[in-house]
Amino acid sequence: MRDQPSLTTSTGKSWLILGGILSLIAIGVMVPMLDSPPAGLALFGICAIVALYAGMVIVRLNAHPGRGMLALLATFMIAIAIVGLVCVGVVAAATGAPVY
Repeated sequence: MRDQPSLTTSTGKSWLILGGILSLIAIGVMVPMLDSPPAGLALFGICAIVALYAGMVIVRLNAHPGRGMLALLATFMIAIAIVGLVCVGVVAAATGAPVY
């Protein structure tokens, strides 16, 4: 399980591509929620996702290639998913929309 190329020998480019796609999807879901209660939560989520993706880019450009860099990129991508899911869930719950 730990001997996967994406976690051991990758250059990190695939993490940036997938992280960018995940970020765009999460932001695309949150943009229509900007006017929904609680006030500012969707905007916070968008800003947090942009900051996390910027962190991915900074790590990719400045860290030494290897397992440490790849682990950080994976951590940032997981954080993007969690922030997006929590923000969308809270906004949906506050508006009374069903959350599946």
